[in-house]
Amino acid sequence: MLIHRPSDILPSEITPPEVYRERRRFMQGVGALAAGAVLGAAGDAAAGPRLPGVRASAYRLDEERTPYKDVTTYNNFYEFGTGKGDPAENAGSLRTQSWTVAVEGEVRRPATWDIDTLLKLAPLEERVYRLRCVEGWSMVIPWVGFPLRELIRRAEPTGKAKYVEFVTLHDPAQMPGQRTRLLDWPYVEGLRLDEAMHPLTLLAVGLYGEVLPKQNGAPVRLVVPWKYGFKSAKSIARIRFVEKPPLTAWMKAAPREYGFYSNVNPHVDHPRWSQAKERRIGEFFKRDTLMFNGYGEQVAQLYRGMDLKRFF
Repeated sequence: MLIHRPSDILPSEITPPEVYRERRRFMQGVGALAAGAVLGAAGDAAAGPRLPGVRASAYRLDEERTPYKDVTTYNNFYEFGTGKGDPAENAGSLRTQSWTVAVEGEVRRPATWDIDTLLKLAPLEERVYRLRCVEGWSMVIPWVGFPLRELIRRAEPTGKAKYVEFVTLHDPAQMPGQRTRLLDWPYVEGLRLDEAMHPLTLLAVGLYGEVLPKQNGAPVRLVVPWKYGFKSAKSIARIRFVEKPPLTAWMKAAPREYGFYSNVNPHVDHPRWSQAKERRIGEFFKRDTLMFNGYGEQVAQLYRGMDLKRFF
């Protein structure tokens, strides 16, 4: 991962010019965030409102970005179906207006924050991260958001807070996938507090400079780039600070296959497939998977002395 000064980053390096030319323009403004992304008549994702005031970030990759269309039409969001195209097809039922996020548990300052308040916690910045799915495919995505630690700092965790639990909205009327028994809903994920506080851990509200599409976890989601994608909880409704590791959705469903840490690790295979290689969306040949998804220099110290095969 190459770290560049913000002044070195050109807009053309973040978003290809042709994407700018083809993308539909909408009125800027914080109020647009609550409206969420819209869906095209054929189910394809249409470009959403631009997010104002997004600054360049030192976190970027000298790798080709995955096209906007692929990022928004090929993903997992089981609250809207199990197929890769189901979220783009079905997420129009999600209502993101007046969205709130409750911050609770072992904190001195519990609160329920709306999106407007969250947006004011810290400057929005664009960060280009790798995304590695546990299924063996990957993308490179320019997210927009701010470090999660900015929220944590304001919540003031108590000495009992060791972990952070993230809970997705639970509303089967809006999320048809929750009417199935695929998982024990709502979707729950978790991080150790030091992982949550790491500078790379992002609360994302957009991608490609635009409001986060519903199918990608609108209006606010987690992005933890050194972990498999399912750790990055979408459409977050509650953030809880707790003493013990949360029992996450996939740990509850398949504990042998999905551990709490779920760091990208080419040396620890999934019980049903190898994790040594991955296929970047848009490419034909597979490439080697990088330890910690290529962010080892930044995060390896978090796991010093741990048996990563046991704590997978």
